[in-house]
Amino acid sequence: MKNLFDQLSFDISKKVTTTYSTSFSLGILALHPSIRPAIYAIYGYVRLADEIVDSFHHFDKEKLLNQLKSETYEAINHKISINPILNSFQEVVNKYDVDHKLINQFLHSMEMDLKPITYTDANYKEYIVGSAEVVGLMCLQIFVNGNKDEFERLKPYATTLGSAFQKINFLRDLKDDYQVLGRSYFPNVDLEEFNNEIKKQLENEIEEEFKYALIGIKKLPSNSKFGVYLAYKYYWSLFNKIKRTCAKKILNNRVRIHNGEKISLMMSSYVQYKMTRL
Repeated sequence: MKNLFDQLSFDISKKVTTTYSTSFSLGILALHPSIRPAIYAIYGYVRLADEIVDSFHHFDKEKLLNQLKSETYEAINHKISINPILNSFQEVVNKYDVDHKLINQFLHSMEMDLKPITYTDANYKEYIVGSAEVVGLMCLQIFVNGNKDEFERLKPYATTLGSAFQKINFLRDLKDDYQVLGRSYFPNVDLEEFNNEIKKQLENEIEEEFKYALIGIKKLPSNSKFGVYLAYKYYWSLFNKIKRTCAKKILNNRVRIHNGEKISLMMSSYVQYKMTRL
């Protein structure tokens, strides 16, 4: 009967993914069926931590995050958890030998969100590594099926893509992060003086990361290439929409890609993927 609970655990992680993110759900559907459950498990886990620090405002967030951290390693060590999301996550960690250092870095970035921080260049990079780059590396370990040589070869591209995605998230969520959560991630940027010139500097940085990351996408195994390419195209579309939006408007409105646009983007990306033989 343990198999039944394991299947339920992965189903719940999938449900978390489809509930919270249409874009990631579409991207995962473009992966090979054999690796989809593992990616759902990773997303379900990181979403759980995100919700603690971003949404549970009337509860002791620090206590809840510490509890999650303790239960995470207990689940990994004992190879089971009665929390379905942790149960599916531990199975993936153990099956693919996911480096525990990546989990530590992710949880550390979540801890950084618990209290107001004035970000410097150093802790800005530290936050991006833990909140985005390491999540991409967890997924990469699944894509290469634990092959360490392939992992090391593709690692720089994966971290760069994760960094670009996160910086776009920062721009997209500028209003809520600043006005609701009291956060400002960009170092040396006073959001009271945020303008098109500052925005352009950030966009130039992101654009260079996109160019480099695409080189790595072309080198991915066939099980994951189109799925990652689709995520790339989604974020590229979102990025272009942000570029066309003035700084003042970004501070007051969240830039979105609506579901109809996402479906259209998926279809056009597939055609482009096939035509260019990425």
